[in-house]
Amino acid sequence: MAGERIVKGALIGCGFFAENQMRAWQELEGVSIVALCDRDPRRLAHFQALFGIEDTFTDAETMFAALTGSGNRGLDFVDIATTTQAHAALVPLAARHGVDIICQKPFAGSLAMARRLIVQCAENGVSLSIHENFRWQRAVRQTIEVLRAGRIGRPFFGRISYRSGFDVYKAQPYLARVERFIIEDLGIHVLDIARALFGEVERLSCETARVNPGINGEDVATLMLHHDDGVTAVVDCSYATRLADDPFPQSLIEIDGDNGSLRLRQDFELEIHGAEGGCDRRDVRPEPPAWSEAPWWPIQESVLAFQADWLKARRHGRAVETHGEDNFNTLALVEAAYRAAAAHQSVVPARWSR
Repeated sequence: MAGERIVKGALIGCGFFAENQMRAWQELEGVSIVALCDRDPRRLAHFQALFGIEDTFTDAETMFAALTGSGNRGLDFVDIATTTQAHAALVPLAARHGVDIICQKPFAGSLAMARRLIVQCAENGVSLSIHENFRWQRAVRQTIEVLRAGRIGRPFFGRISYRSGFDVYKAQPYLARVERFIIEDLGIHVLDIARALFGEVERLSCETARVNPGINGEDVATLMLHHDDGVTAVVDCSYATRLADDPFPQSLIEIDGDNGSLRLRQDFELEIHGAEGGCDRRDVRPEPPAWSEAPWWPIQESVLAFQADWLKARRHGRAVETHGEDNFNTLALVEAAYRAAAAHQSVVPARWSR
């Protein structure tokens, strides 16, 4: 890093999850968050005191005007950590000011809006990266790499399961009020893991349920995906599952191939089963940063890993895996899942194309 210019960024959105992003940015070398923006002065003041950022703004346009353009202090990127509804205005605003963009998932409320945001960023010559961190959890990443290395041959079946009774509504009460919950908020992560493992999806089916009577959206979803390469995958998500040993916030994975199988267990053990019956067991438990706390270790570690890769990608002139065009296809699976659940039939998801 010696001699390299510090990459300057701003954070928009000072909510619950953004604390993880800020702590990760402050741990990484060669990058500095120079400004904070949030419409709520109380949240803004909390982040300012917590992270020691001098420049704060309650209006994003004012922030960009102060930090970009000739004679100003300069800004290289913005990390948008707001709710989805705000992205339609914030992403084009950042693009017009010529700064690269990291945007929280889901990065758009519809595929039409997602397409517009991707095109606007391209037309303004800025990168659009989606903060999709689940595929960067150490246990999940190790599973992806072992599969891509061909250790079990050609996969033909997979299952990615995220089942928990953890009270997610306590820290994020708005989740109890949204009409579309588990697929849009959690399932999007698990579907992205499925794409990272098995590639694009030709068609899918989905069934949902609402077990908790105190929420508006679905809290259980079961999907079956047929991937282009012939893999059949089951993606199942639940926040209504009561377990004495709750795996939150882990994703558990099973993959069968024509030359072996993989099993990512709840104890952070990755089993690589060979065709001849042997089993190679690997410890893939998180290596969390010092500021991480239970039970959030896998998530907080993955935030740091994603942001580190984004920074490395920017320095080397490449896109991160979850760039806008790629994540369009993950978002398309979410939209297709809701259509499939409503129709109780298999549907073909949209795909990115210009």
